[in-house]
Amino acid sequence: MAMIDEPLYPIAILIDELKNEDIQLRLNSIRRLSTIARALGEERTRKELIPFLSENNDDDDEVLLAMAEELGVFIPYVGEKAVESLCRIGAQMKENDVVEWFIPLVKVNQIDSFFVPIAQRLAAGEWFTARVSSCGLFHIAYPSATELLKAELRSIYGQLCQDDTPMVRRSAASNLGKFAATVEPNNLKTDIMSTFDDLTQDDQDSVRLLAVEGCAALGKLLEPQDCVAHILPVIVNFSQDKSWRVRYMVANQLYELCEAVGPEPTSSDLVPAYVRLLRDNEAEVRIAAAGKVTKFCRILNSQLAVQHILPCVKELSSDSSQHVRSALASVIMGMAPVLGKDATIEQLLPIFLSLLKDEFPDVRLNIISKLDQVNQVIGIDLLSQSLLPAIVELAEDRHWRVRLAIIEYIPLLSSQLGVGFFNDKLGALCMQWLEDKVFSIREAAANNLKRLAEEFGPEWAMQHIVPQLLEKISNQHYLHRMTILQAISLLAPVLGSDITCQRLLPVIITASKDRVPNIKFNVAKVLQSLIPIFDHSVVEQTVRPCLVELSEDPDVDVRYFANQALHACDAVMMSS
Repeated sequence: MAMIDEPLYPIAILIDELKNEDIQLRLNSIRRLSTIARALGEERTRKELIPFLSENNDDDDEVLLAMAEELGVFIPYVGEKAVESLCRIGAQMKENDVVEWFIPLVKVNQIDSFFVPIAQRLAAGEWFTARVSSCGLFHIAYPSATELLKAELRSIYGQLCQDDTPMVRRSAASNLGKFAATVEPNNLKTDIMSTFDDLTQDDQDSVRLLAVEGCAALGKLLEPQDCVAHILPVIVNFSQDKSWRVRYMVANQLYELCEAVGPEPTSSDLVPAYVRLLRDNEAEVRIAAAGKVTKFCRILNSQLAVQHILPCVKELSSDSSQHVRSALASVIMGMAPVLGKDATIEQLLPIFLSLLKDEFPDVRLNIISKLDQVNQVIGIDLLSQSLLPAIVELAEDRHWRVRLAIIEYIPLLSSQLGVGFFNDKLGALCMQWLEDKVFSIREAAANNLKRLAEEFGPEWAMQHIVPQLLEKISNQHYLHRMTILQAISLLAPVLGSDITCQRLLPVIITASKDRVPNIKFNVAKVLQSLIPIFDHSVVEQTVRPCLVELSEDPDVDVRYFANQALHACDAVMMSS
């Protein structure tokens, strides 16, 4: 095996195991076919793996059955690529060439010949993969066909929608929208809608859920009255489907479906359907429905939203599933502009406050990340009264990743709530994080100060950040002193040369005499990073003497970084 090329190694192992006398070893090998196909890629799967499987003659029925099951999921590895290529080719062909060559290919379904030899041994009857692939070609073939051929193609597509194999029907359902977009309006209302009806009543939920996508696609093609007559009843029925996967798909696409049927049917028929989805007994459906609540409310008037949707939103805010509450929290703030100030204060704000106190940190973070939408409606004073306790709680959360997340939101919050709110409520927190016991928090806190200085300006930073930093440089813990050095190096380019030279440089020079080597070599690294913002006189009179002294330090790391910084000094001086 050592002589085998690395890319061929999986096939080499497969060949060995498939020829092994142990049937269990052969079965295990067959069940790894999908993994091997993914590793090889589409081209090598078609050129190497499929031919090998075609030539492999196993006389055990159990092995053949396992192979049949594995090959049933091989289409993503071989068939779809072929269909994509054919679609690109068909789109570039002349009309007469499409009629002569492309349409017959679709009609006879001879898309993929890779499976034919092995299929003849594995199954009695026609293999379904070719029919699956053909569904993706009709929208290319149809526009160039003659009227007679178009009728035949519509008929063939209808047959595919009633195929005995669910995988074929799924492919037909998935591609129906693309095919329908090429069909004439009169045939769309007859042949295509008849085909669509068959799919909506399929006994497989995996087919019906794909038909949900067809509702939105067909709704855009039909006249409004036809959409209400044919699409609306299907949506309402699907919203009560026995399969939660179908209901999930309706909840996920309801906004697009509402756009298709228009505002009046939405108010009369789809609002009750949406309310059912918001109260569905499956958490996955409620998650999808909750995530669309703001978009759905935007197509209603505020009265309907308050009357029908808000009661459901209130229930979801205390849902037993944290993921439902998190999905709601990620969008609920967008309801404020829709409902207006009075309804937001009276009805939405209590829900918002309950989510801010949620035990699951992601829920609270999702609320805080969208505060600007509520701030625009109810104002900063009312918002800040409820906001601060939640921020303080998150800032002190025992999980460091939660603390990290809230730090990353601070600049956004500051820009939304203003400098006054920050100075009064958040400034102390930001300085507190510099002394956190977790390095990632301290690092994020230093970067946070830089972003705040960029947001509020150098003068604000000089007044509110620099004095507190200078106090902390004498912290007893050397790791905290290192964090202050990092913060200084990040702030200096924002503050500019004058403030850095006057206020920060003396602190850095003092730190160079620290008793801890880690502090001293970090001083060298900070000085090197700041050389470009200093005048040459400052470099020569202050920076270089400090680095020369560090270059003679007993510690090897301190000497190394000091010499690196001195070389940078020399390079700058020589280039000037």
